[in-house]
Amino acid sequence: MSSESIVLSKKGKTTSGTIKLTGSKSECNRALILNALSKGVVKVENISSADDTQTLVRILNNLESDLQAAGRELPIVDIGPAGTAMRFLTAFFAVTGTEVIITGTERMKQRPIGLLVDALRKLGAEIDYTENEGFPPLRFHKNFKQATKRIQIKGDISSQYLTALLLVAPTLPLGLELEITGELTSRPYVEMTLSMLKETGIDYRWEGQTVIIPNQPFKPSTITVEPDWSAASYWYSIAALSEEAEINLPYLKQDSLQGDSKIAEIMSHFGVETTFDSQGLKLVKKPFTPAKKEFDFKDCPDLAQTVAVCCAALGHNAVFTGLES
Repeated sequence: MSSESIVLSKKGKTTSGTIKLTGSKSECNRALILNALSKGVVKVENISSADDTQTLVRILNNLESDLQAAGRELPIVDIGPAGTAMRFLTAFFAVTGTEVIITGTERMKQRPIGLLVDALRKLGAEIDYTENEGFPPLRFHKNFKQATKRIQIKGDISSQYLTALLLVAPTLPLGLELEITGELTSRPYVEMTLSMLKETGIDYRWEGQTVIIPNQPFKPSTITVEPDWSAASYWYSIAALSEEAEINLPYLKQDSLQGDSKIAEIMSHFGVETTFDSQGLKLVKKPFTPAKKEFDFKDCPDLAQTVAVCCAALGHNAVFTGLES
């Protein structure tokens, strides 16, 4: 087995500059499904360059031509390693009655999707497993006919299952009443989905553990995707590891929908000060004394790795909680 090394070095202890980040993958993938469901009534700007998003763009843009080219053959949609695309497209193909087979990499075929398929089957979708029960590839049948509007799904699973169902809810003839059982471990991602639905004219109610979305049309609207706070977190870590830093990150919002915006509060405990203006935000490294010992990543699990590395590099003791997923 061969090995390779990547060596990073920096002369000096000061970091400064302006970094323009790509659009948020989380927001963009949701927006692309809304664009497809609305047949273009909802438009999307600042599309992410992330591989998962570009895969979704390619599939949705080419879907009609691929279906026509396949003729009597069943088209095969290969999403590669794109997990978000797998979950969102599973719901999209199911309720739109799109006759395709969706597959991915060998690793993707080992990632369970049974809970989402079970929920969609209960709604009335016809979906078959073509290899192993509970795992991709999946075959979808046409002529979706809704059997019920109320389903249950566990709250401590991937929020992408919940989002996949909520995104398609307005197009369901009977609407959707989605009861979330147990603890909801990724609430910010669900709230992001609902906020984006509201932005496109969709009304919903959240009563106790149940989200209710009636059947309704999308309104003409444009979703401008905010830059990715997950990507911003790496620049926060660079600022934290510098003795002096002043870094500008344009277009990020103080009232962001993204759960990973919590990095601003977390990194304040590492001496990184965040200030917002009409152009975005600025990071400045300030002198500090480590104090906070415990960080809860329940609402932002993707930040844990970045903060862990900062703790190790700076020699700070810390306890991480909320990492069930």
